[in-house]
Amino acid sequence: MTRTPTGATRGDVDARQDADSGQISHAIARVARAHRVTAGQLLRRMGLYAGQELLMMRLWETGPQGQSGLIKELDLDASTVTRMVQRLEQNGFVTRCPDPKDRRAVLVATTEAGEALRPEVGKMWQELEERTLAGVDEEDRDHLARLLAAIERNLTV
Repeated sequence: MTRTPTGATRGDVDARQDADSGQISHAIARVARAHRVTAGQLLRRMGLYAGQELLMMRLWETGPQGQSGLIKELDLDASTVTRMVQRLEQNGFVTRCPDPKDRRAVLVATTEAGEALRPEVGKMWQELEERTLAGVDEEDRDHLARLLAAIERNLTV
Protein backbone atom coordinates (compact mmCIF):
# COMPACT_ATOMS: atom_id res chain seq x y z
CA MET A 1 0.00 0.00 0.00
CA THR A 2 1.50 3.35 -1.03
CA ARG A 3 1.43 6.10 1.58
CA THR A 4 1.66 9.83 0.95
CA PRO A 5 3.91 12.07 3.07
CA THR A 6 0.90 12.78 5.33
CA GLY A 7 0.40 9.06 6.02
CA ALA A 8 -2.75 8.72 3.92
CA THR A 9 -2.90 5.83 1.50
CA ARG A 10 -2.96 6.49 -2.22
CA GLY A 11 -6.54 5.16 -2.22
CA ASP A 12 -7.52 7.72 0.43
CA VAL A 13 -6.12 10.53 -1.70
CA ASP A 14 -7.78 9.17 -4.84
CA ALA A 15 -11.12 8.90 -2.99
CA ARG A 16 -10.85 12.52 -1.84
CA GLN A 17 -10.03 13.65 -5.37
CA ASP A 18 -12.95 11.61 -6.70
CA ALA A 19 -15.27 13.18 -4.12
CA ASP A 20 -14.15 16.63 -5.22
CA SER A 21 -15.06 15.91 -8.84
CA GLY A 22 -18.45 14.29 -8.19
CA GLN A 23 -17.22 10.76 -8.71
CA ILE A 24 -18.74 9.49 -5.46
CA SER A 25 -22.20 10.61 -6.60
CA HIS A 26 -21.60 8.94 -9.96
CA ALA A 27 -20.46 5.75 -8.23
CA ILE A 28 -23.55 5.75 -5.99
CA ALA A 29 -25.76 6.16 -9.07
CA ARG A 30 -23.99 3.30 -10.87
CA VAL A 31 -24.18 1.01 -7.85
CA ALA A 32 -27.86 1.85 -7.28
CA ARG A 33 -28.64 1.09 -10.92
CA ALA A 34 -26.71 -2.20 -10.88
CA HIS A 35 -28.41 -3.18 -7.61
CA ARG A 36 -31.85 -2.40 -9.07
CA VAL A 37 -31.10 -4.32 -12.29
CA THR A 38 -29.92 -7.35 -10.33
CA ALA A 39 -32.97 -7.15 -8.05
CA GLY A 40 -35.18 -6.95 -11.13
CA GLN A 41 -33.61 -10.08 -12.60
CA LEU A 42 -34.16 -11.99 -9.36
CA LEU A 43 -37.74 -10.72 -8.99
CA ARG A 44 -38.71 -11.72 -12.52
CA ARG A 45 -38.30 -15.36 -11.45
CA MET A 46 -41.37 -14.76 -9.26
CA GLY A 47 -43.33 -12.74 -11.79
CA LEU A 48 -42.57 -9.42 -10.09
CA TYR A 49 -40.98 -6.20 -11.28
CA ALA A 50 -38.55 -4.10 -9.23
CA GLY A 51 -40.47 -2.06 -6.68
CA GLN A 52 -43.47 -4.36 -6.56
CA GLU A 53 -41.83 -6.39 -3.81
CA LEU A 54 -41.68 -3.25 -1.64
CA LEU A 55 -45.44 -2.77 -2.05
CA MET A 56 -46.02 -6.43 -1.25
CA MET A 57 -43.75 -6.22 1.80
CA ARG A 58 -45.77 -3.26 3.05
CA LEU A 59 -49.01 -5.22 2.66
CA TRP A 60 -47.49 -8.23 4.42
CA GLU A 61 -46.55 -5.98 7.33
CA THR A 62 -49.80 -4.03 7.61
CA GLY A 63 -52.49 -6.18 6.02
CA PRO A 64 -55.01 -4.59 3.64
CA GLN A 65 -54.25 -0.94 3.12
CA GLY A 66 -55.75 1.96 1.23
CA GLN A 67 -54.07 2.73 -2.04
CA SER A 68 -53.56 6.34 -0.91
CA GLY A 69 -51.68 5.04 2.15
CA LEU A 70 -49.42 2.97 -0.08
CA ILE A 71 -48.68 6.04 -2.18
CA LYS A 72 -47.58 7.95 0.92
CA GLU A 73 -45.65 5.08 2.51
CA LEU A 74 -43.76 4.17 -0.66
CA ASP A 75 -43.23 7.86 -1.50
CA LEU A 76 -44.25 7.31 -5.12
CA ASP A 77 -46.63 9.20 -7.34
CA ALA A 78 -50.22 7.99 -7.59
CA SER A 79 -49.95 6.84 -11.21
CA THR A 80 -46.92 4.65 -10.43
CA VAL A 81 -48.66 2.93 -7.51
CA THR A 82 -51.86 2.55 -9.53
CA ARG A 83 -49.97 0.80 -12.36
CA MET A 84 -48.08 -1.32 -9.83
CA VAL A 85 -51.30 -2.43 -8.12
CA GLN A 86 -52.98 -3.10 -11.48
CA ARG A 87 -50.09 -5.35 -12.57
CA LEU A 88 -50.05 -7.16 -9.24
CA GLU A 89 -53.81 -7.66 -9.50
CA GLN A 90 -53.54 -8.97 -13.08
CA ASN A 91 -50.96 -11.48 -11.87
CA GLY A 92 -53.24 -12.58 -9.03
CA PHE A 93 -51.05 -11.29 -6.17
CA VAL A 94 -53.41 -8.60 -4.83
CA THR A 95 -57.06 -7.65 -4.93
CA ARG A 96 -58.65 -4.22 -4.87
CA CYS A 97 -62.02 -3.45 -3.38
CA PRO A 98 -63.87 -0.40 -2.08
CA ASP A 99 -62.99 0.49 1.51
CA PRO A 100 -66.09 -0.29 3.64
CA LYS A 101 -65.30 2.79 5.76
CA ASP A 102 -64.94 5.11 2.77
CA ARG A 103 -66.52 3.92 -0.49
CA ARG A 104 -64.44 6.46 -2.44
CA ALA A 105 -61.19 4.80 -1.29
CA VAL A 106 -59.71 1.56 -2.58
CA LEU A 107 -58.31 -1.13 -0.28
CA VAL A 108 -55.47 -3.30 -1.56
CA ALA A 109 -54.99 -6.76 -0.04
CA THR A 110 -52.76 -9.71 -0.82
CA THR A 111 -54.23 -12.90 -2.21
CA GLU A 112 -53.21 -16.43 -1.35
CA ALA A 113 -50.80 -16.33 -4.30
CA GLY A 114 -49.43 -13.02 -3.00
CA GLU A 115 -48.92 -14.46 0.47
CA ALA A 116 -47.07 -17.41 -1.09
CA LEU A 117 -44.50 -14.95 -2.49
CA ARG A 118 -43.45 -13.82 0.98
CA PRO A 119 -40.78 -16.48 1.64
CA GLU A 120 -39.57 -16.26 -1.96
CA VAL A 121 -39.10 -12.49 -1.69
CA GLY A 122 -37.20 -13.02 1.56
CA LYS A 123 -34.88 -15.48 -0.19
CA MET A 124 -34.47 -13.05 -3.09
CA TRP A 125 -33.39 -10.24 -0.73
CA GLN A 126 -30.91 -12.63 0.91
CA GLU A 127 -29.47 -13.64 -2.46
CA LEU A 128 -29.24 -9.99 -3.48
CA GLU A 129 -27.46 -9.19 -0.22
CA GLU A 130 -24.98 -12.03 -0.75
CA ARG A 131 -24.24 -10.94 -4.33
CA THR A 132 -23.95 -7.29 -3.32
CA LEU A 133 -21.52 -7.94 -0.48
CA ALA A 134 -19.55 -10.89 -1.86
CA GLY A 135 -15.91 -10.52 -0.86
CA VAL A 136 -16.62 -7.71 1.62
CA ASP A 137 -15.56 -8.58 5.17
CA GLU A 138 -17.72 -7.98 8.25
CA GLU A 139 -15.84 -4.87 9.37
CA ASP A 140 -16.20 -3.25 5.94
CA ARG A 141 -19.89 -4.22 5.85
CA ASP A 142 -20.45 -2.46 9.17
CA HIS A 143 -18.54 0.59 7.94
CA LEU A 144 -20.50 0.61 4.68
CA ALA A 145 -23.80 0.41 6.57
CA ARG A 146 -22.80 3.43 8.68
CA LEU A 147 -21.69 5.40 5.63
CA LEU A 148 -24.87 4.61 3.71
CA ALA A 149 -26.99 5.62 6.72
CA ALA A 150 -25.12 8.96 6.90
CA ILE A 151 -25.58 9.54 3.17
CA GLU A 152 -29.28 8.71 3.44
CA ARG A 153 -29.67 11.17 6.33
CA ASN A 154 -27.92 13.86 4.30
CA LEU A 155 -30.22 13.33 1.35
CA THR A 156 -33.50 13.07 3.24
CA VAL A 157 -33.20 16.13 5.49
